[in-house]
Amino acid sequence: MSLNMWLLFVTTVFLLSATPGPNMLLALSHGMRFGARKAVATGIGTVLALTVLQVVSVTGLGALLAASETAFHVVKWCGVAYLVVLGIKTWRAEPHIDVPTETGATGSAWKLGSQAFLVCLSNPKAIVFLVALFPQFLDTSAPLVPQVVILAITFGVCEFIWIMAYAIGGGRLMPLLRRAGFGRLVNRLSGGMLIGAGALLAAVRRF
Repeated sequence: MSLNMWLLFVTTVFLLSATPGPNMLLALSHGMRFGARKAVATGIGTVLALTVLQVVSVTGLGALLAASETAFHVVKWCGVAYLVVLGIKTWRAEPHIDVPTETGATGSAWKLGSQAFLVCLSNPKAIVFLVALFPQFLDTSAPLVPQVVILAITFGVCEFIWIMAYAIGGGRLMPLLRRAGFGRLVNRLSGGMLIGAGALLAAVRRF
């Protein structure tokens, strides 16, 4: 893989990662409710899920998912249900506008990271995207494993940058709402974004 091809891959992935899909809306919601520092766990969970998806796509299971309409829809609707349930719970939660402590159950790194991991993992479009995208940037005349590793790391870094950008934006919005006394509004905005992310995922088609 040449430097020019890698730069083209970086540009493509960086622009695509900026799209406000389920991963980014979850990051925005976490940033609003818990602050950007805690949302680092959201970024880590997303990148870990992307790593799993990249391994799946490289091993050929991604191609199977892309070819099977039933498998695709099963994964998709599981993800939609998870996002909607999470959104409803957030919408109905009692207003806690102060950032929880590091040991608080609602804002623990494990909980935020696992939510991000499940949201990303339940998006079948990501696997189809990886199956379609990665081969376009691979040089078949050179060893494939190092190229795949480079592309995977690059993809993860780009996604993490945007996750944190969304989380920081949400984190900066939260103090304004806190000063205005809009604790319940924060939960409803966050819950609405998660339900909206579920709607986006529901609208996903295989091709």
